[in-house]
Amino acid sequence: MLTIKPSSGPHTGSAIGVGSIMRQVIYALLPATAFGLYLFGWPAVNLLLVTLFASLVFEALCLKLAGRPVISALKDGSALLTGWLLTMTLPPWAPWWIGVLGAGIAIVLGKQVYGGLGQNLFNPAMLARVVLLISFPLEMTTWADVTPWLTESAPGFYEGLTITFTGLSNPDAVTGATLLGHVKTEWLQKHPLSESLSEYGVSTIWSGLTRGSLGETSALLLFAGGMWLLLKKIITWTIPVSMLASVAAIAGLFHFLDPERYLSPVMHLGSGALMCAAFFIATDYVTSPNTPLGQMIFGSLCGLLIYMIRTWGGYPEGAGFAILLMNSLTPLIDHYVRPRIQGRDRRGRPLEEKVVMKGER
Repeated sequence: MLTIKPSSGPHTGSAIGVGSIMRQVIYALLPATAFGLYLFGWPAVNLLLVTLFASLVFEALCLKLAGRPVISALKDGSALLTGWLLTMTLPPWAPWWIGVLGAGIAIVLGKQVYGGLGQNLFNPAMLARVVLLISFPLEMTTWADVTPWLTESAPGFYEGLTITFTGLSNPDAVTGATLLGHVKTEWLQKHPLSESLSEYGVSTIWSGLTRGSLGETSALLLFAGGMWLLLKKIITWTIPVSMLASVAAIAGLFHFLDPERYLSPVMHLGSGALMCAAFFIATDYVTSPNTPLGQMIFGSLCGLLIYMIRTWGGYPEGAGFAILLMNSLTPLIDHYVRPRIQGRDRRGRPLEEKVVMKGER
């Protein structure tokens, strides 16, 4: 009799693969990306294309050096999505080398050095974002004014190439601070919020008609993209809801205590990269906990850290730092927050079997 010994235990199969997941995330990013490109024109388009191309090149080089198949790996879309998410966090008029260097950091140091897809400890796009911010603070904090496509102030195709590949000739004339940066600067000068926010309305912030990265352009479109991912069951609600609820709760408390010092929950939720981080970055399968309870802890602490950095830290936005810090705690959360094994209690001890004797009920 032929006996076949299985090489591994049985696993639940799924009809959706890596490529399908990556495509769905890109589809969800398309509305916010398209709106951001409309707001910032050709320089933003150039930066997106350069960063995506550089991400694919670095991925191919790493795979080639490792002796692994290149074409099949590139087709899964993971490198493309990494470059896309990285671009969403960059100033839309950043120089081309910021996109190339960021792509190299994300793909080589953030992904391939750990062994490739599924092995990385930190989110590659956030790792690149934070390294660039610390290393090149001027380029990473130069935010272009909103200049919608086809308007008189919008740069043309050739001017867009000039901005991307040679830099801005007079940056002070076409750049400024984001809402969070403006509020922080105004508070340091002892100006109350009612005065600082005179030019910013809730509708302006949530629609995205203000300075920022492509991932800060429209909280509404990013939220809609997140709902698409939930509908398609690409992500679960645990991390986004716990993260947003954590920010809203602590912002509501401090705003109630001092409304002239602390932004309201509505302004916090609609500004910065919070929506992008909550739905598209913190939910990364590899760098977030495995259990629902662990994911809620992860999301809640991400939200807490984001609020603390925004309010009392040296940077106006804290999403990148918060997610990287929590990525480092993911193994610890997974160690202490585990699902119960079938037939065992929460501590891993076998459950007592209840033997029913004949005649007992």
